[in-house]
Amino acid sequence: MTQPSWFPDESYRAGEEHLDATYVEHYDAKARFDPEPDLTILRELGFGPKSTLVDLGAGTGTLSLAAAAICHHVIAVDVSAVMLQAAHLKAEALGLTNIEFVQAGFLTYAHEGGLVDFVYTRNALHHLPDFWKCVALERLALTLKPGGVLRLRDIVFSCDLAEVEAVIESWLGAAPDRPEEGWTKAELEAHVREEHSTFSWLLEPMLERTGFEIISAAHSDSNVFAAYSCRST
Repeated sequence: MTQPSWFPDESYRAGEEHLDATYVEHYDAKARFDPEPDLTILRELGFGPKSTLVDLGAGTGTLSLAAAAICHHVIAVDVSAVMLQAAHLKAEALGLTNIEFVQAGFLTYAHEGGLVDFVYTRNALHHLPDFWKCVALERLALTLKPGGVLRLRDIVFSCDLAEVEAVIESWLGAAPDRPEEGWTKAELEAHVREEHSTFSWLLEPMLERTGFEIISAAHSDSNVFAAYSCRST
């Protein structure tokens, strides 16, 4: 599908570090992402041996690989060729053959074949401003079967405007000092300045407006992270 010239370049918005091989080499240790809690939730919503899942913003494939071990087919999508290469190498090492790797983003992924059962995305939607989040979410809804499930996790601020400074300063204050232990204060400050995390009270109406029913919403005690399970309507 040819896109209009006014569509953004998602590789530019993804952050230069995600395109850098040295950074990606240490990404898993830095992220410390355990996919099992999300897989447990997906299983409760019907995820299993016959399911197909699209993982958008798959990164180095942590969720994709874990899902592929228990489902029919996974499509791992990311704008970073370096991230996808890392995921591909891990899949080969594990002998997984039911993962398809696609270099694309929310706005460029063109799904082929039948509609899918599940879409998953974690800490990727915040690369898009709210206007483009809506466009992206509608595209995800159109990728899912009616009643299909979207599992969305991201940096989402669940607070009022008057609380923003206190919430962000508390988040920054808990950041580790060393990059290898996680995202540092300087990296989180850059996220707030340069990326596009939104408020829960904006994102939730976006989900409903773009073709989803929110089944469950969980907001962290820090008011910085949120996770949603949604069904396409």
